[in-house]
Order: sequence, then C-alpha cells, then structure tokens
Amino acid sequence: MKVRLKSKEDIERIREAGRILAECHREIAKMIGPGITTLEIDAFVESFLEKRGATAEQKGYHGFPFATCASINDVVCHGFPGNHKLAAGDIVTIDIVVGKNGWMADSGWSYRIGQVSDEAEKLLTTTEQALLAGIAEAVPGKKIGDIGYAVQRVAQAANIGIVKPLIGHGIGRAMHEAPDVPNFGRPRSGVTLQPGMVITIEPIFTGGDTGAVLWEDDGWTIRTADGSLGAHYEHTLAITEDGPLVLTNGQ
Repeated sequence: MKVRLKSKEDIERIREAGRILAECHREIAKMIGPGITTLEIDAFVESFLEKRGATAEQKGYHGFPFATCASINDVVCHGFPGNHKLAAGDIVTIDIVVGKNGWMADSGWSYRIGQVSDEAEKLLTTTEQALLAGIAEAVPGKKIGDIGYAVQRVAQAANIGIVKPLIGHGIGRAMHEAPDVPNFGRPRSGVTLQPGMVITIEPIFTGGDTGAVLWEDDGWTIRTADGSLGAHYEHTLAITEDGPLVLTNGQ
C-alpha cells in the first residue's frame, strides 16, 4: 500500500478532528471514576461528537458496534463498552477515532480509576513515556524502525511486555493507511519519514514481560495471556520540516 502524503491543508483538517478528539478525552477525564460504566462513557462520546458535527468512526467499522473501544484491566485493546461499574484500582483505556469533514484522527488513553496499584502505575507511566519517546523520533529523514526502536527500548528497560501484533498506522481519509508503525524495530530500518506523512504512534504494553495476548470469541476483545494488566496510549501526528506535530493534543 502506498503512503499518502498530506498537504498542509489536509493536515489542518485532520487537526480539526484531532482537536475535537482531545476535547472529548478531556471531558472523559473529568467524568470517569468509580461507579461509572464504560457504556455510559460510550453514550457520552457519541453524543459529544454529534453535537460537534463529527462522527465516531469505529462504530460500524467491520461490524464493531460501539463508538469507543473500552478496555479494562487485562483487556489491552478493542474491548466492548459494558454495564460493569468501574471500581477504584481499575485502569481503563478509551480509544476513539473521530471523523470530521471526511478526515480522521485517532487517540487512545489509559485512565486510572482512583488509586491504582504500584504495578499499574509503573505500566501506565512506562507506556506513556514510550509514546513520547516514539514521537521524538518522528522527524524527516528518520525511519519507521527508529520510532519502533525508541518505543521498544522504554518497554525493555522497565521489563514490560510489548503487544507486537498491535501497531500504529497511517491515517487520513481512511482509518488505517500505510505505513504500519510497529512498537518495536531496528534503527535505520523501514520506511523513511517524509513531511506530509500522518501516522499514529500507539504503544500497547502488558505488565507481564511477554506481551502475549489472546483474542476472545467476539473477534474483537484482546486480553493479556497471563492475566496481567494492559495499557495503551496513542496520538495522531504529522511529520513536518519543523518536527513532529501532534494533532490530538488539543493545540
């Protein structure tokens, strides 16, 4: 699949979707806590986006039935929102793809529910640090492998598992475009980063050191194979001459 470079105007359109997405995550951060259900969060997100003339692009994607992916504790990705009430000590990832005027932005974020364990805190902090390390490598002339290697090094230093089948990707008119952006790699390998590329970087880690996962029978929900916690942080960003431009941080 060919990498589709975006114009500055295209990037601004993706950024418009990204600003809505960032605002949505800020509102989720205010409301999330013990006693709320992920189904209530899902309903809020759908209403929030509708009021802003935006769409939840996950809903209906290959039959996915919800506006968000809501992944609790040992679910690492693609969890279905449900009626189970969140409790203190849980961690939950809310992953959202927003469409606005034909352009898309994608961002997932892991949230602490009240006080979490030291194990959970280490996993969350490490995963977010890996995202920032990957973003720092997203400059023209570097390679996709440089991003993956930066993410991988953070995980390995903390003895945290990398969920290797789940990767970042290009994004724009479609939710998933070229290139693939793995969370591991070799320096100076893979596709060369060019101005106009728009990608997601999304470390998905497990508390256990293997990163092994299992797919449930619904075909979507992915859990850690060892029962350890999972975490997922993701931004959409553009490669520019001035460095990485994060499009889903609300700026």
